[in-house]
Order: sequence, then structure tokens, then C-alpha cells
Amino acid sequence: MLDFSLRKPIFSALCATVFLLAPSLHAQQVVKDENRSQSKPASPEVMRETLAAEFATQQGRLKEGAQSYLNAARAADDGVLAERATRLALLADEDEIAKQALVIWKRHPTANTSTFDMAELSLALRESRVSEATRLASRLIAQKDQQGWRYALLVLSSGSRKVAVSAEVLKKLADTNALPTQLDPWLAFAGLAQRLGEPELARRMVAEVVTRFPTEPRVQLLRASQLRDEGRIEEARAVLTSVEKNASTNPRLRILVANEYDLNGDPLSAARVMATGTQDDDTYGLRAAMLAKAEDDAALAKLYQEINARPQKSQRLMLILGSVDETLKRFPQATAWYEKIVDPDWREPAQIRLANILFETKKTAQAYAAVKTLQSDPRVSDNGRRDAFVLEAEFRQKEKDGPGEIEAYNRGLAAMPDDNALLYARGLAWERLDRIDKAESDLRAILATEPENTMALNALGYTLADRTTRYAEALQLIDRARLAEPSNAAIIDSYGWVLYRLGRIREALPHLRHAFALQRDAEIAAHIAEVLWKLGQREEAKTWIATAKKIDPENRALRRAIELIGV
Repeated sequence: MLDFSLRKPIFSALCATVFLLAPSLHAQQVVKDENRSQSKPASPEVMRETLAAEFATQQGRLKEGAQSYLNAARAADDGVLAERATRLALLADEDEIAKQALVIWKRHPTANTSTFDMAELSLALRESRVSEATRLASRLIAQKDQQGWRYALLVLSSGSRKVAVSAEVLKKLADTNALPTQLDPWLAFAGLAQRLGEPELARRMVAEVVTRFPTEPRVQLLRASQLRDEGRIEEARAVLTSVEKNASTNPRLRILVANEYDLNGDPLSAARVMATGTQDDDTYGLRAAMLAKAEDDAALAKLYQEINARPQKSQRLMLILGSVDETLKRFPQATAWYEKIVDPDWREPAQIRLANILFETKKTAQAYAAVKTLQSDPRVSDNGRRDAFVLEAEFRQKEKDGPGEIEAYNRGLAAMPDDNALLYARGLAWERLDRIDKAESDLRAILATEPENTMALNALGYTLADRTTRYAEALQLIDRARLAEPSNAAIIDSYGWVLYRLGRIREALPHLRHAFALQRDAEIAAHIAEVLWKLGQREEAKTWIATAKKIDPENRALRRAIELIGV
């Protein structure tokens, strides 16, 4: 399922820690051998290859960049250049270049030995050398600064192409008591076991954490998330109920419990938890968001009265009150709140909402004028301008003006080149307009600069699964997204859908049901109906069609399912 939310993409820590390129080399810099105190000027060959590497990297040609850095490292016999070649090669999935660069890097170690160990571990995982990977991970974990376990966790999370290899290494680490004894590492590694999609390993590690730290609320939350991942939603909620009593006096725990309720598909309980304890702008904002998600207008109106009764209202609270009024279609009241906001931090979102109200109240020309004013105002922040271009495109979409929608995104990208949020939004628009080639181009442009952008991975994977026959490629992309966000309903739906398209129909059904338990969505319901129909469960399929119709009768996946089923 495509995720149409335009929140800022979430990136894997892998990019920041394992494969992030160090500051740019300049051709005139001094090449220094870490094993010698003297330095020597860079030779013409080193300068030429370094410049070629920088240029190729800037152009997104990662393999060429890695090869040029390797050539420079060989010419200079330099560990720093070899480190850069290794990192870039791993990022480009060029293992042979990485292996050759590692030899030079090992001969001339740089200051941060942990980075070398991480690269070596990543390569061992990619080549399925389980025993060697276990040894390297154990060495990282045993570092004296007690931070090595974090490095091992990052590589095990994202360094392998095969989830089963990381799972086997994690199992061996647990078997050999190589994991640290503290709570935080155990929580992290047990969470990794869940994300790796290995139920038996996850159960074993979660059980071990519960045994070691039976009274720790965070351990109970881990147990709840494990049950959720297994689709045992009611059992997960029962665990959350037992933890909830401690949340009112612990603000951090309160947010964690509310978040887990939300991930369980229960935003009303999330709002209830946030209503306990001291209230401030953050808690009011989260409560409003959860109640809007639950579409509970009565509860929203009650929350509005509670906030409005406060004698002092911050600019942010005014924005929240305006948003509640807007959600409840009380547009004059919403406009009044938005117009009171003068603080620059909140004025831009208020101006965006005012433009939306103009459109919703059929003042279309004024709405377009308002967003174009924001787009061209040099005082408006990049985020504000981006939101204005996206909102204009949404207006065009609602008016069924496909070319106008694309033109709005084009102007946005001309003003803000390579903005990944705009690229993502335009990619979804191209997909909706049946220009799959254009959609793929935009989504791949995002992945060229942010290889672990979960939203782009899922969107491209789902698009390939749903609109092409490139199912194996789609599965690989979706698996990468699953590893980063295993509880994301859109990603779980995508995974179930690609399994269905691969002909693994019975495997697909539990994942689709799990996705719907987390998010009541017409597209997911339509997918379930189509799978059930193929399995011969015709009456239940019709029931799911009816469910999807109640949620969104115009959904495209629903229309396709109806055509298949003939109801």
C-alpha cells in the first residue's frame, strides 16, 4: 500500500553511521599515511582519481566513485582513501571493491577502529560468513567503551542482504552469552529479533528479557510489541493495560504506551492515556491528533472545550484549536484562531490551513492565490514553501486536474531542486496517473541520495508489485522497508500484496489481516477480499468488499477487486 502522508521521511541510522561518507576530499589535500608521521603531496594520479571520485559521487554514480577512491588509495597506499572507497562501495552494493579497499584500510588503520570493524562485519554478513560475522560482532560488543553493541546492532539491522543471516548471527550471539547484561542492549537486540521477522528467535529473546528484568515497564512494552507483530492484538492490549497504570506519573512512559496503543490500531486508547497526568501543548496536540485519527468528533469537541477553558493560550494551542475547528467543519471559528497567530514558528502552518479553508469553502481563486503568495514569499521557510506547493497540488488533484497537479510539483522542484518530499509526492501523482516510468524515476531519485528512505522503498516496492511483473525486485525493496519499520501497516500490506502477486497466496493472507488490524483502510480490505476470492472463500470475500465500501467507496484497489469478484 502506498503511504500518502507527507511527513518528513524517516531514514535508517545505517546511512548516518555505517555508510555515511566523510567530509569531501579536496584534490589539493595532503595524503597522510596513518603509520608514518610524515606527509607527502598528492601525486597527479591520486589527485585525478580523487577528483573523479568526488564528481562521480556528486552525480550519484556510486560504483564509479568507489572505484576511483580505490584507485587513489592504491596509488597513495593510504588508509583514509581506502576507508572512503570501502564505505562508498558498501553503499553501492559493490562487495568486490569493498574487499579490495578493506585490505588497504587494514594495512593502514585510521583513527576510528570501530568503523573498520563495522565495515568488515557488514561484508561478512553480505557473504553469509556466519561464523566470521559472529566473531566480528562479538568483538564490537566487547569494546571497552561499552558502546560497541550499538555499532553491532546497526550493522546487524541493515548490513546484510539476507535477513536470515543476521538472525543466525544474533542467535549465536545469544547462545554464546556475547550480549551485554544491561537492560538497554537486551531491549535493543530483542527488538532487532522482532524486526528480522524470526518469530521463534523473537519469542526466545523477549522471554529472556522478561526473565532478567521482570518489573521494568519498557520490557512489558517490548512484550506488547512482540504480540502485535504476531497479530495477537488483544493480548498486546492486555499487556498495555497492565503497564498503563504507571504512565500518568511518568511522561516518557506515557508517550511510549500511547504510541504502542496507536500502533495497535487503537488511537482512542492512545488519546485516553495522554489525557492522564499533567497537560501541556504537546499532550493536547497528541490527543487532538489521535482523536482526529479515530474520527471521534464528540471527543474532539470535548477536548476543544477543555483547551479553550485555559486562561492562557500559547500560539501553538491556538493552532490546535483552529485545527480541531477545521476538522469539525467549523470554518469561521477555525479562521478566527488562525488569524490570531503571529509567531513565525506557527504562522506559516496557520497560513497553509487558511488557504485550505478557502478551498473547502469554494473560494477556489482565493485559495490558489493564497498558496502562490506563500510559494513566492522569500520570508517563508523552505518547509512552508514546500507545504504550499503540496497543497496546491492537492487542490488540483481534487479538481481532477492531473496536468495541473504535476505542474505544481514541477514548479516546486524548480524552486527547491531535489527536495525529496516533493519528489515523493510527485512520484505518487505519476503512479496515480498511470505513468509508472515517471513514478519509478522520482522514487529512485530519492533512493539515490537516501538509500534507506523507508517511504520511498515501500512506495517503489508496492508500485512494482502492483503495476508491473517485477515481483522479485519489489520484494527486495519491501523487505528493506520492513526491516526499518516492521509495524508500519502500509508496509505490512505491501508485503502481503507482493506475496500474493508471487503466487504465495496463503502466506499473504495473515500479513494482510495484520495490516488491517493496525489500520482500517479500504485498500487493505480490498486486498484481503481479492486474496480470499482466489482462495475460494467467496462469502468472506464479499464481506470484506462491503467493509472496504464503508471506508472509501471510491478506492481504486476496491474498484479492481469488485471487477474481479463481480459484486
